[in-house]
Amino acid sequence: MSLKTTLEQWEILQSIVQEGSFAKAAERFHRSQSAISYKVTLLQERLGLPLLAINGRKAELTKEGLALLEQAKPILRSFYALEKRASILKKGDKMRLRMAVDSIFPKHHLFKAMRAFQVQYPSICIDLMEVLRSESTAQLIARQADLYLITWRDDLPEKGKKLIELTFMAVVNEAHPLLKQPRPLTDSALALWPRIELTHISQDAPPKEAVSVADSWTFTTIESAIDAVVHGIGYGWLPIDHIEKQLQSGELVPLPLTYGQTRTTPLYLVIDENSKAFDNEISALAKYLSFYVGLK
Repeated sequence: MSLKTTLEQWEILQSIVQEGSFAKAAERFHRSQSAISYKVTLLQERLGLPLLAINGRKAELTKEGLALLEQAKPILRSFYALEKRASILKKGDKMRLRMAVDSIFPKHHLFKAMRAFQVQYPSICIDLMEVLRSESTAQLIARQADLYLITWRDDLPEKGKKLIELTFMAVVNEAHPLLKQPRPLTDSALALWPRIELTHISQDAPPKEAVSVADSWTFTTIESAIDAVVHGIGYGWLPIDHIEKQLQSGELVPLPLTYGQTRTTPLYLVIDENSKAFDNEISALAKYLSFYVGLK
């Protein structure tokens, strides 16, 4: 069975809808308006369906056109990605996959997954960017990552899959004066000491869930935040995965709070829908991440 339509015809139809007119689509393809109109007319004739309707001066999709174009869009994205990949290979460059990972994500899971991915795809390089929960969605999108491991936010353009729930514990140095206060510790007792927080450099305010504190000392890496608590600068809510050694040695001690010592934060795996050039590779990396997180 031979195909009745071409990718170019669907690409032109999509352009007409995006640009709002045949004339602007013609400019985009560097063709005459009559040539663009002929392509769409031929597409409709071969399908036997009306795909476009003219409303005033604007070309709009019919009900049938909307349904069919939605199905064609993933195919068009795949071919754009295919040509992009061919261009990279032509230049002799290595393909690079960009990951934006929340700094609290457990590194032992991350690097095991990356190593397994490297064995399967030795010719693919990974650019890893660590991000903070305080970064806005716009800041995250600006990083142009193919895959994100981040806390969820409602204005994300892509759907995400919950990968892991991390447990945070309120801790302090073993010799900190807070441990000499009457138990359980109240917010007023905590307010006398700095709270150590992870925040993006452009973030001025502490997270919404923060209790009232006299001073909030902010750091842009999880390692620095942990060291600050270890050295007695203040107390902090830190991911247990990152402080297991300090808890076992007694260097860090859980704070006896009135509202509990732990809380959880879920992290989601989000894939950029435009990263079709890495479809197989991203799927493999996502599979390895899920596997090693599941092993605990």
